[in-house]
Amino acid sequence: MVDTVRIVGTKRTEFGKGAARRARATGQVPAVLYGHHSEVQHFTLPALEFARAVKGDANRVLTIELDGDEHLALPRAIVRHPIKDYFQHVDLLIVKRGEKVVVDVPVHLVGEAAPGTLVLHETMQLSIEVDALSIPERLEVSIDGLEAGTVVHAPAVVLPDGATLVTDSETVILAVQTPVAEEEPAAEETAAAAAPAAPAAEEA
Repeated sequence: MVDTVRIVGTKRTEFGKGAARRARATGQVPAVLYGHHSEVQHFTLPALEFARAVKGDANRVLTIELDGDEHLALPRAIVRHPIKDYFQHVDLLIVKRGEKVVVDVPVHLVGEAAPGTLVLHETMQLSIEVDALSIPERLEVSIDGLEAGTVVHAPAVVLPDGATLVTDSETVILAVQTPVAEEEPAAEETAAAAAPAAPAAEEA
């Protein structure tokens, strides 16, 4: 079980775009907390603390404190400004210890394939069902020594104990190929291209 990061939230009393802008101007990010048949709670989180908590791992379970009550919560939607990249809104799902959740986890390739080959990384993340407090930051696939013609499918990826694959088993993670060399132009075409153009015939 991984440790959770505790963040204290502040209940929201104002709503709408104007209120959200004012909250962000003071270093807060608007958020909602829902799940397990509980009433949806609207609040704000310190943007800097939240950024540190989820840096490099958007599946990080957090401990959210609201009015003295603590909730384990998994980020379900993190909305960023498309240009300025600040947090615009966060949706958090309440989870319980021992509960399994479905999450998308990045797939990273490690090692070096056989010399003279090209590795095509087809699928960047896999959906798995896993204990909410044991979500891996990433899944690793070794490509050490893989020869051209090798194709790795989703079931070959090693998952944490107790986790199951949700992504379709036919999904290709990577394929190892021999690079295709660019064809040399035919000798006749090269000669024709190099030959000077014939002078235009003079009018009588």
